Parts: sequence; structure tokens; C-alpha cells
Amino acid sequence: MSLPKTSIMWFRRDLRINDHPALLAAIESAEQVLPLFILDKKQIDEAGDKLLAYMGQSLRALDESLGNRLHIIEGDQVEILKELIAQHGVEEVHISAEYERFGAERDARVEASGIKLVRTGSPYAVTPGRVLKPSDATPYKVYTPFYRGWRTHGYRAPAVTPKKFTIVEPTDKYRNFPDFPFPEGVEIIAAGEKAALARFEVFTKKGLDSYDENRNLAAIDGTSKMSTYLKFGEIHPRTLLADLGESKAHDTFRKEIAWREFYADVLFNNPMTDVDYYAPKFKEMRYDKPGKHFKAWCDGKTGYPFVDAAMRQLVVEGWMHNRTRMVVASFLVKDLHLEWQIGERFFADHLVDYDVASNAHGWQWTAGCGTDASPYYRIFNPIEQGKRFDENGDYIRKYVPELAHLSASEIHEPWLFLDGYSKGYPERVVDHATERLESLARLQEIKADKPLDPRA
Repeated sequence: MSLPKTSIMWFRRDLRINDHPALLAAIESAEQVLPLFILDKKQIDEAGDKLLAYMGQSLRALDESLGNRLHIIEGDQVEILKELIAQHGVEEVHISAEYERFGAERDARVEASGIKLVRTGSPYAVTPGRVLKPSDATPYKVYTPFYRGWRTHGYRAPAVTPKKFTIVEPTDKYRNFPDFPFPEGVEIIAAGEKAALARFEVFTKKGLDSYDENRNLAAIDGTSKMSTYLKFGEIHPRTLLADLGESKAHDTFRKEIAWREFYADVLFNNPMTDVDYYAPKFKEMRYDKPGKHFKAWCDGKTGYPFVDAAMRQLVVEGWMHNRTRMVVASFLVKDLHLEWQIGERFFADHLVDYDVASNAHGWQWTAGCGTDASPYYRIFNPIEQGKRFDENGDYIRKYVPELAHLSASEIHEPWLFLDGYSKGYPERVVDHATERLESLARLQEIKADKPLDPRA
């Protein structure tokens, strides 16, 4: 008796059922589908505890949507795939295409072993490498023209939801779900495709139409919180883009999705810039070595309330408001004079939404060595940023209880008031005004205070 024609759907950064072209291709190509997730020991060893705990929940959610038939096992991808191919007579292994270095190299290794991978779709609305300058067919280096080209290129509508399909029943060997407990005291958003769709529905009703005004206000729930769901592919950007209009609020949200796609495109075209400088000249700049000031930054004890609230939010929630990500990054690089990679690694250890391209290039943008046309003078003032984007101090009070007794007029500069340090809040580790001048002086040394070609 011959085996039924079987295709493997190898899940990676696409832990969902809806709007999933690769899954549809797997269903259409065979009589039954074997859904598979392979745990990679090297990736697990390098990932942060919060991210792993979230991934464990996300895999459980995917399994439930597959009728508890997800095949999951830890091991070498080639060995596992070859074993399943032999057992079930599999002809094709279906995947969503990967474009960052680790994923691309892994897939190349699998193909080099003789396994046929069928790529359909990717984690992006527009595949990295597709949006090119019409003048010379080279990649964009600056976001705004990229965004115009990205819109001109366009993107597909969401893929149809698959109807009922036959799924291979897994053996006990292939039900090896990981146990990644959440660290004590950590509060992470609910994982899984259903949670992603539910959150997006709430955001669409309550937050989307005011997104342009509220997205920078740290104390309110004014952002979509889609970054974690996008990181794990529990929702696809096409789904988020499908019903957007042309209002300022809707276009601002569309632009945030495009930033993610831009950074993926930049990393695809410059594969080592997840760890190396996009603008090589910045390697020459004088940097300090991480010491007690870096520890104060990590612990949320710099003495700057807006910075400290953000760092404590990160450690507790595995997430940080986008506005404060820029503020704490600027503080590390411009006030403490540390290299951006040090902060990027700390974020990687704690962010549940850690995305290699967005994280590395977000840090480089703020550090001034990334894809901005003239980033050299930008030094965020941690006091003024707090006053502007947390005017009443509610965000600070939530995460820095030592300052909860202060009024809105006092909380951003507790050192000016008699009661500012009465609850044990630390004094400032540096003086921002002094370090701002020092940062500009160091830039002058490498003649980076004038706009340069970032690839020069």
C-alpha cells in the first residue's frame, strides 16, 4: 500500500494559520500536511529567557490551531527533515523564505544536503531586495524615498484562510514541547495568533484613528503592540495593511510597518550590519568601556527618570515603548559614550519582540551611524523627552515608585526639589549638558559633524 502524498510545512517565523501562503502551497501540493517546528539548540542558547518563554506559549497556540498535531522536536534540521521525508515519502518541504543571515544560511545548508525547499511568501509585505531606485536599480539607503518606492511597488492582499485539511498525526517522539518558564515577576502579553488578531481588533477600534497623535505618549496604550506578533509571525504585515486608509493616522501606522521592511531590506543588502557599523567611519570614534554607568543603565538607576522608567519596563515586560527605545539608546551612546552594540545585545537579551534587523538598525539610527541622512547632531535630551512625552509623569510613576510622590512639575528633575531623593532614588550618573558637548567633540574628531555619505 502506497503512502499518501505528504508535504512538510516547516514553521519558523510564521506561527499562524491565516494569511499564510506557504501553508496554502503545502496543502495544495499533497493529500496531507505534516506541520513541523524544529528547535535549534544554538538559537535557544543565545535567546533571552523572556523570548523563549513567549515562544513556548506561541508554539502551544499554533499546536491548538492544528488540532494538537504540530510535530515539534529539538535537533539538527537536516537530520530531522531527512528522517521525516523517509518515513512519510515526502516530496516537498514548504517554507516561508528567510532573508536575515542566520535563516538564509540554515536554509542553504538544508538545500545543500539534497532536500528540496519550496519557498512561498516571507515575513514581509514586500520581500527584501525588491524595492529599488528606478534610476539605477540600486537599493535605497534612506527611509523616506524607500517608503515612496515601497508604496509604488505595492503588496498583495492577505492570503485566504485554508479550509479543513488533513494533518499527519505525530508520534510521541515528535511532541517534544519545550518548557521555558517565564522569569519571576515578568509580565508578558498573551501569545498566539488569536491573541494577535484580538489585539489588532482592539487597536483598530480604539487606537488606529488617533495613532499619529498618541503613539509617542509613553503613559497611554497608544501603540499597536504588534511588534511581538510580527516577530513570531503570529500575524502578517499584509493583514495589518489590508484595510488602512489614507488619513494621517493610518499613514503613520503604515509608515511604521514600512520602517520594519526598510530595516530588513538594509540588512539584506548589508548582511553584517546587525553587528558592524553601517557607516564604517564610526569605528574610529572614541568610546568608553562599560562599567558602573552601564550597570546603572541596565538596572534603570541612571538618575534620569524617563530613562529609568523605560529600562525597568523592558526588564519587567520584555517590551519597551518605541519613543523610549530611542531615548535610552541615545543616552547609552551619547551620554555614556558606549558603542551601540552593547545596548543592542542587552535589548536582545530582554525584548520579546527582538528582531535582528529592526533592533540593530534602530540602534544605529539613534547612535548616528545608521541610515539617516544627517544624524550627527541628534542627541536626545532625557529630561525634555520626559516632559514632552510623559507630561504628567504617569509612565515614570508606574515603573519608578521612588518618584511616585512627586508632582508632574517635579518628577522629571527630582534633583531640584528637597523631597526628590527622599524615597531612595539615585543621583544622576552623569550631567547631560556636559556629556552632550563631549559627544559632539568626539564626533568632531572623526569629522562626523557634517553630513556624510553613510557608506563613505
